[in-house]
Amino acid sequence: MRVRAAVGLTMVPLLAVALQACGPGTVAPPESTAPAAAEPTSTAPARPGAPGIGDEYFPGAGNGGYDVRRYDIELHYDPSSDRLTGRTTITASVSRNLSRFNLDLALPASAVQVDGARAEHTQTGTELVVTPDRALVSGNTMTVRVDYAGAPSQTGADSPWVRTADGAVAVGEPEVAAWWFPSNDHPVDKANVAVTVTVPRGVEALSNGKLLGGPEPAADGQHRWRWRAEAPMSPYLAFVAIGQYELVQRDTPAGPYLAGYAEGLEPEVAAAARESIEQTPQIVGFLSELFGEYPFAQLGGVVPNAPNVGFALENQTRPVYSPAFFAAGTDVDVVVHELAHQWFGDSVGVRRWRDIWLNEGFATYTEWLYSERTGGASAQQITDRYFDAIPADSSFWQVPPGDPGADDLLDRAVYVRGAMALHAIRVAVGDETFLGTLRAWAQQRRGGSGTVEDFIALAEQRSGRQLDQVADAWLYRSGRPDRIG
Repeated sequence: MRVRAAVGLTMVPLLAVALQACGPGTVAPPESTAPAAAEPTSTAPARPGAPGIGDEYFPGAGNGGYDVRRYDIELHYDPSSDRLTGRTTITASVSRNLSRFNLDLALPASAVQVDGARAEHTQTGTELVVTPDRALVSGNTMTVRVDYAGAPSQTGADSPWVRTADGAVAVGEPEVAAWWFPSNDHPVDKANVAVTVTVPRGVEALSNGKLLGGPEPAADGQHRWRWRAEAPMSPYLAFVAIGQYELVQRDTPAGPYLAGYAEGLEPEVAAAARESIEQTPQIVGFLSELFGEYPFAQLGGVVPNAPNVGFALENQTRPVYSPAFFAAGTDVDVVVHELAHQWFGDSVGVRRWRDIWLNEGFATYTEWLYSERTGGASAQQITDRYFDAIPADSSFWQVPPGDPGADDLLDRAVYVRGAMALHAIRVAVGDETFLGTLRAWAQQRRGGSGTVEDFIALAEQRSGRQLDQVADAWLYRSGRPDRIG
């Protein structure tokens, strides 16, 4: 994510409850990826799955007891009323004997089936509790079908579903999935996603990955759009943008390119957006030289007519950009930032939300690398400018990027001080080792996740240097560190 005002705004997390942050290395692993208890698969008593996956920042995020493998999402949407009717089929592996389990869904569910049989369900807030007709056995695969409907923008003041003049866009962080499909809404549980959207004739529906078909004739004179993401993704990276869009498609060395530009954009904004985003294939090529092969099969971008969305988000394969980024002209930096996330944040996700530096610090520093390699200011010069411009008594220095706390998850310091932390590591280990570490991180953990501690350990292993002092000063300690270099 990149926030419009020079990443200076603090984005208030949508998840309401946060626990006090702990020191480095004290967090238990999320439940769905924790080692299984040593108990017999079929004879252990069935018990409820946890209503949270085990994230200290957001205890209600995700759910325990299963790992999702695939979402098949079918939507009907009426832009005039904001009425969404959905049916999502979830294929998941059961990781413990379950008497019941939770899904994250903000819209009212009308019916639930588990393995073809009707299941009881209750719903409070965004927690959907499902009780199957018989216990689920660890090691088995379950298929869950949920029918639901409602007006996503009317589910509460914090709804990340944003209506536009001709449709809507679902985009947000740290959560958005629950407002349009039931999910295990935590980054660590990646899954394949297929999206089918039926809309009125003349309306486009965009999503992640490959366009399988659209517009295709559907019932009642409507049109259907079908998309499939060909690599697993974290639920918050899935998006849908519905409205009237001009689509731009072409083949590129990195894969098929598809971008969508809302037809209602101001002409100057539309022109600047296209001039910026159409550089995506070249920027992906540049980043591939730094970080290794582009991790996905498609690329592109979307600009909805939603100026009240004040950020860009790294939706997997196809970032969504607020038109506000292009109100003053071209903005290549934001494109570089969101494309860097395809490696850092999308392909390699965070293990827990506390590890957000691995996303935002890395994407911001990639902007600085792009600058110094394309004739602009060097990363050292940019670091010095920020260091000199931000007073030592500024609250900026009180947010440690390696453990910012839930309330400061997307604070400016996570981005800028986070990028400065990477520069401090670069200076400590040398350019060649530093860039090799970034590349190794992206390639060794491709399709997986990691923690801040994992990255520091990799940098130490590759450099042969102990980095505790650098990490403590720049990632974990409040207050302004010493100047770098």
